[in-house]
Amino acid sequence: MDFTVDYQPSPDEVTRALGLGVKRQLRAFRLVLPTVLVLAGVACLLVDGVSLGIGMFAGAVVAPFALGWAIRRMARRQVAYLCLPATVHVTSDGYEVRTDQSTTSMRWSLFGRIDSTPEFWLLFINRQFAAFLPKRAFDDDQRRELESLFAARQETTAGRAR
Repeated sequence: MDFTVDYQPSPDEVTRALGLGVKRQLRAFRLVLPTVLVLAGVACLLVDGVSLGIGMFAGAVVAPFALGWAIRRMARRQVAYLCLPATVHVTSDGYEVRTDQSTTSMRWSLFGRIDSTPEFWLLFINRQFAAFLPKRAFDDDQRRELESLFAARQETTAGRAR
């Protein structure tokens, strides 16, 4: 595998990709925080801390929305840096992204997890969202090659974990 593509991500595309990646990274936190707040609210009510208990329940309801807002805000701040015309060179060893301002090279072995969504491949290093590749940047044959590569990597990674 060895191909090069040129593309420029749109601001909406970058925002969606970053939002998806960070939400997947924080999945456990997004589930645990409201649960902890509800349990703390119940504990407060049991010891007659009614106003604090109600505040904890309100926090459990508001926390997921606030987290979503914070993720979107963080993504909007990154848009200017990520919406540049780019050349992506992909090989079976990794990929390189070149813009007028930077060059980033990553080996596939660096990524412990690669999630496929209808629009992106989300790349994770040690459970941390690290990068994304928009599927629209690649033609059908290139997408199939990448899907095969990622599937083979997932099988190899799963085999090592056993």
